[in-house]
Amino acid sequence: MKHPASPLRHHVARGLVILGTICAALTPAAADQEQGRRLAQLYCARCHSIDRVSPSPLRIAPPFRTLHERYPVEMLQESLAEGIVTGHPTMPQFSFEPDQVGDFILFLKSLERGQADR
Repeated sequence: MKHPASPLRHHVARGLVILGTICAALTPAAADQEQGRRLAQLYCARCHSIDRVSPSPLRIAPPFRTLHERYPVEMLQESLAEGIVTGHPTMPQFSFEPDQVGDFILFLKSLERGQADR
């Protein structure tokens, strides 16, 4: 004998599908942002502040939380992929892989919104 589905089961199942969809959409971005933070810690934190409160260890290195005040951080994509070269000798030259560029930009954008308090 077949039992009709109760309205409650229908709503619970629908809610689980919606929740799963939301989680699937959010998880990669969170992972990418965290990877961007790790890259910043590895390559940049010696000179730049990579959080929302501390000063940069090297005074001439701007804190990452203020970069968006100078220009859209998306403008860094090409430089990060081809290799950052600056006018002062203390900054090392380096380049990121394409997926790393996206992760790093996502991390910088999170500082704009004040969401990377780590």
